[in-house]
Amino acid sequence: MQTVDFAATTDLGQARQHIQEVGRHYAWRYAAAVLLPTLAAGVLLGVLAQAWPTGRPWLVAAGVGVVLIAVWQLWPLRHLGPAAVARRLDRQFAELEDSTGLLLAPAEPNLLGQLQQAHVAQQLSQLLANGAGLLPFSFKKSLLITGLLLASAGLLTLVHPAQQAVAPASVAVHFTPDPTQKPTAAGPARITNVRLLVTPPAYTRRAAFVPAQASFQCPQGSRVRWVVEVNRAVQSAPILEIGKQRQPLQPVAGQPRAYFTEQTLAAPALYRLRYAGQVSDDYAIDVRPDQVPVVRIQTPKPYTLIAAIGTKPEVPVRATLRDDYGLSHAELVITVAQGQGEAVKFKEVRRDLSAALGGQPTQGTLSNLLSLPKLGMTYGDELYFYIQARDTHGQSARSDTYLVQWQDTAAATSALDMGMGVNTAPAYFRSERQIIIDTEKLIAERKKLTHAEFTNRANALGFDQQSLRLRYGKFLGEESEKGLGVTAGPSHSPIAEDDDAPTAEPATHAPIAEDDHDDHDHDHSHTAAPPRPGTLGSQTAETDALMDPYIHKHDDAETADFLEPAVKAKLHAVLDEMWAAELRLRTGQPEAARPYEYRALRLLKEVQQQTRAYVKKAGVTPQPFPEATLRLTGELKGAAAPHLTGTVLAPAAQPAVRGALRWLATAQAGQPGRAADATTLDQASQVLAQAALQKPGAYLPALRALRTLATDARAGRMPCASCLSVAERALADLLPSPTPTAAPAVAPNRLARRYFQELGQ
Repeated sequence: MQTVDFAATTDLGQARQHIQEVGRHYAWRYAAAVLLPTLAAGVLLGVLAQAWPTGRPWLVAAGVGVVLIAVWQLWPLRHLGPAAVARRLDRQFAELEDSTGLLLAPAEPNLLGQLQQAHVAQQLSQLLANGAGLLPFSFKKSLLITGLLLASAGLLTLVHPAQQAVAPASVAVHFTPDPTQKPTAAGPARITNVRLLVTPPAYTRRAAFVPAQASFQCPQGSRVRWVVEVNRAVQSAPILEIGKQRQPLQPVAGQPRAYFTEQTLAAPALYRLRYAGQVSDDYAIDVRPDQVPVVRIQTPKPYTLIAAIGTKPEVPVRATLRDDYGLSHAELVITVAQGQGEAVKFKEVRRDLSAALGGQPTQGTLSNLLSLPKLGMTYGDELYFYIQARDTHGQSARSDTYLVQWQDTAAATSALDMGMGVNTAPAYFRSERQIIIDTEKLIAERKKLTHAEFTNRANALGFDQQSLRLRYGKFLGEESEKGLGVTAGPSHSPIAEDDDAPTAEPATHAPIAEDDHDDHDHDHSHTAAPPRPGTLGSQTAETDALMDPYIHKHDDAETADFLEPAVKAKLHAVLDEMWAAELRLRTGQPEAARPYEYRALRLLKEVQQQTRAYVKKAGVTPQPFPEATLRLTGELKGAAAPHLTGTVLAPAAQPAVRGALRWLATAQAGQPGRAADATTLDQASQVLAQAALQKPGAYLPALRALRTLATDARAGRMPCASCLSVAERALADLLPSPTPTAAPAVAPNRLARRYFQELGQ
């Protein structure tokens, strides 16, 4: 049996201390790995708070989230006791033979257990002596995250450098002493120095500055700091009266005679300082609000039509942007409309154009190319787009919506149109009035066109005239024509022989052969021999007489309709005029075709009036619209929207201003003021202060003069002579203009009445 020297074994208490030391070292390294990224995240959030003041609430929420994540990461350390450390050591080092837990056994083990305890304690001491006894831990991930966060904070600091600290500087402020204050041996307490510092908001990217005067301008959201120094401290601190607020100043640490306060201004205001009976003059702060960005699209035009053939389906977009402090974001919003009717589908595409701004400039030019095929468009689709911009303050603006349309190639054309080789207008444009308009336009543009273009356009008008003539010919029972030189009606009509019919160039007409049935549109079969003239094809004349009113006679153009004879006669005349106009249009003579077109239109209007039924309308019959003098002139006189103007009565008279003016009138006579008069002047000062916010240059001197007069009245002194006229002029300007009234008639005296009586006799 082997003997064991227990004196050589390591003390169990020392081994347990080693285990606790290993656990503490592991806990410290784990906590450092968690806290380093947390601190780096805090530094980044602090830099963001300086560069983005408006987002500080969100940054505070992000900081709370970072702290919660760090607590969640450190929470497992509460379970890291000696037993957990022993288990980790057993898994990490095979030399301990999974027996480290024996060192923490509360009861003394048997002989084998004591031997194993001694062996494990000795192995643990050797591991600690060799430096390998600590639990391994990697800082790579923690250091990488920390480095990235610190690098981001440094980069943000370079992009948005911190504003250099600017100390407040003195400005000239005039104070009026309190006459009621009794002099003392130490002298009156007063303000000896006033310093100002204006810190613009971060979105303006402007450094803090010291205003040159007590009245100054600043951007909206600026933080203004007042620092007031006094000759000796009294019980009450100086007070800042800004607008309707009265804010006591706070003492400056380490400076017993200095006081300060800060205000963030969002609107224009008047302010003054009050201390120990001293009141300063009123000074104005002009707060300039941040303007929204201005977006103007230079190209293309508001409506762009991309031709289906011969035009590249691309639209270049160019726009200019402008802002008073800087542009931070811009994007192009595109909406593609595909399909027709109820099957229209919309798709929105957004393109970020912020990279073209670069450095948040106050002005910028953006360019982009709209490729219609790349946007999934095809013929007949439409595209709507606009540009949206955002400034450094978060205000956004957008341009008008522009339209781009890709011309549709699926226009239906007839075989006749393709055979003729002319471009015809849609059916609803084929009217005699439209042909006249197109003819007048062709005549006006004749000098600008070549001979071939002029001839082609005249021929196209002739084709439109032919289509219209054929359409009206259907009302007369005509169903076909053999050629271009064949009319759809008879060769002669009574209306064509009136004074308006052409005589120098008579129209040549060829009537349709009534016995030719091969050109009819309907499918009629004729197996029997043609009937004799005057019969309907039946065996008896009685049967023919009975069926005659109910038969549509295709073979007879004169009786193949149900129109009245007078209407048919005028329609025949219309066809003759249309044929004459068509003949001259096809031969390139639009000037000669114009009289025939006008006569055809006049006859069509007569037919329309003749076929209408009129009912007498009760009431007032308005004057007819002068169509002949106003149509097609393009005159827009009187087309503007109505603009109503009126006189608004002035508000009620201002009693405070009128009371102050009455006191000023008595004060100019040499009457001294009283304490009760100071209340009236103070009320008028409030009204004048509101006017000074709008026009500080015009009313601030008067406001100072009025408050000086109130101080004199409160002290019972004679009013300041130079202040009376200044205050009176300003208060008089605030009153509304008097309403003019008619002068009363002067009653004649006794001598005048006698004179008028003698004249009347």
